[in-house]
Amino acid sequence: QVQLQESGPGLVKPSQSLSLTCTVSGASVTTTDYAWDCIRQLPGKGLEWIGAINTRGVTFYSPFLKSRAFIARDTSKNQFILQLTSVTPEDTAVYYCVGGAAYGYWGQGTQVTVSS
Repeated sequence: QVQLQESGPGLVKPSQSLSLTCTVSGASVTTTDYAWDCIRQLPGKGLEWIGAINTRGVTFYSPFLKSRAFIARDTSKNQFILQLTSVTPEDTAVYYCVGGAAYGYWGQGTQVTVSS
């Protein structure tokens, strides 16, 4: 059974960076044909795709967040990590770690609030 667990800061001040760590169990972040995504749900809105890293370590980003989002992986810890820079209150959301083929596996989500 593939499981993903988010670890986030909870509260971030405006202009700082948000770091979300996604720990994977039951599969490897290098598993062939799997991708690992970061998705968020803004308050009162639908899901927004932030970006992804594939099994070869190639990254893809939403054009709306491309200049601020960075995804990396730590194969020794079987984790992938999102960094979102220069956050504003509009980045307040529930952040999800998602993975597998066709977004098959989801973490429970973690609330991140941007506020001074």
